Amino acid sequence: MSTVAPPADWHRLDPRTVLVTALVVAGVVAGAAIPVTLGLTRWFSLPVAVLQVFAGAALVIGVAAGADRVRWHRTRYRVGEERVDLHTGLLIVKRRSLARSRIRTVDLTANLLLRLLGLVTVRIGTGEQGSESTLELDPVTRTEGERLRRLLLERAATAPSGVHREGELAVLDPRWIRYAPVSFVAPMLGGAAAGAVMQVSDWVGAQGQVIEWVGDRFRETPLLWVIIVLVLAALVAGVVGALGLWIEMWWNYRLEREPGGTLRVRRGLFTSRSISVEEARLRGVDLVEPLGVRLLGAARLDAITTGLAKDHEARNADHNTLLPAAPRTRADAVAADVLREADTPTGAALTPHPRAARGRRLRWSLAAVLGPVLVLTFLGALLTPVLLWIALGCAVVAVPVAVVLALDAYRALGHTLSGRYLVTRSGTVRRSTAALERAGVIGWTVKQSVFQRRAGLLTITATTAAGGGAYTAYDTDAAEGLTFAAEAVPGLLEPFLERPPKDV
Repeated sequence: MSTVAPPADWHRLDPRTVLVTALVVAGVVAGAAIPVTLGLTRWFSLPVAVLQVFAGAALVIGVAAGADRVRWHRTRYRVGEERVDLHTGLLIVKRRSLARSRIRTVDLTANLLLRLLGLVTVRIGTGEQGSESTLELDPVTRTEGERLRRLLLERAATAPSGVHREGELAVLDPRWIRYAPVSFVAPMLGGAAAGAVMQVSDWVGAQGQVIEWVGDRFRETPLLWVIIVLVLAALVAGVVGALGLWIEMWWNYRLEREPGGTLRVRRGLFTSRSISVEEARLRGVDLVEPLGVRLLGAARLDAITTGLAKDHEARNADHNTLLPAAPRTRADAVAADVLREADTPTGAALTPHPRAARGRRLRWSLAAVLGPVLVLTFLGALLTPVLLWIALGCAVVAVPVAVVLALDAYRALGHTLSGRYLVTRSGTVRRSTAALERAGVIGWTVKQSVFQRRAGLLTITATTAAGGGAYTAYDTDAAEGLTFAAEAVPGLLEPFLERPPKDV
């Protein structure tokens, strides 16, 4: 039976998608082949088990490739004057359409296999919540992907005015890799590596032997040293993993401003990524300083913008990061270039918060560490003196750390107005200095607990449609906080402020 060719303005995905699917499934099957073969040898001879695995692998690869061939045949897309349409499906045909005026992102992604074949995955999104706000073309040629990106992000409006540079704003400095090991990723990767060793050994039925081997190595070693050595080994594995992850994510990094007012971030070693941010949707920047990175005088720069994709995949892809962890002075300079400002608002002098805010943080921190200590002390008095010694050790170690972090959290507090931006800063483990465009504020939330009222403090939050949706100045002086909000967006808060009665 002959098929009817699609209209001329409709396009298909690249037919090599079938090859990509076959190769990916073949890789997955190859990884599972050895443990499956070993499992089958319990009931069959080795040649029979190998033959069965090969037959099953061929069937799985064939089914996957066939299904993808059907998907390719039944998928087509077009870019019209007003809408982008995508039709796909065999039994149930899905017809999805996005208005071009609502499109905010066109991101290109290509893993190593796609790059070798000259293909990319194109994600077209409106920045709204849910999968229905995103169209994915997987895959098309890189030339077609670039054409779609330029076409869909094209805007008639001229670029914003101000002090700025066109072209390249930042490029990778390999020395920035020194910040990777001090991120929170390193210890997490170390723990994941230890868990992976135990999981794989369990799959092959050798977990007991692994535990026994480790026990034999430390049979004559005191328990404390065993713990120290294992923790150090996990940290080394985590550092190596963090370095590898950083290289994969940020190699070939480049931030540039394209004609018409679009910021473009390109990065990735094996998986290349191209992320575009319209300056018309940019509402500010967030200078983020995780504790380890901050101790080395570095920070990363995130965009505060409307219209970035908000689905699960996008949230895990650092879609809003404009600059990886870099020296603080460099991050400030890039922030100024991105915002088209002569001086970056993230470097403005901030109004400090009252000392009562310091007391609140000290009380919170001490309560957080002394609560478990008191529980251990109570249980130790009832059960065993060992718990009393553990409680003492926890108190000796945790209380000074809690005090230092509380004081650091207090020193981080600050807010100010800097030209077109309001600036708030808070946090210790993750310090954030957010410069939000005052015109992007759509409302204020003022909170004051009983304890804050007694201390003359309040917490005020600027709500916006961009970024995280809320940027907060914690525990400000009550009068100063309200004045800050009133001056930041004149006319928005005044109707709710109390006014003294007029003299009669």
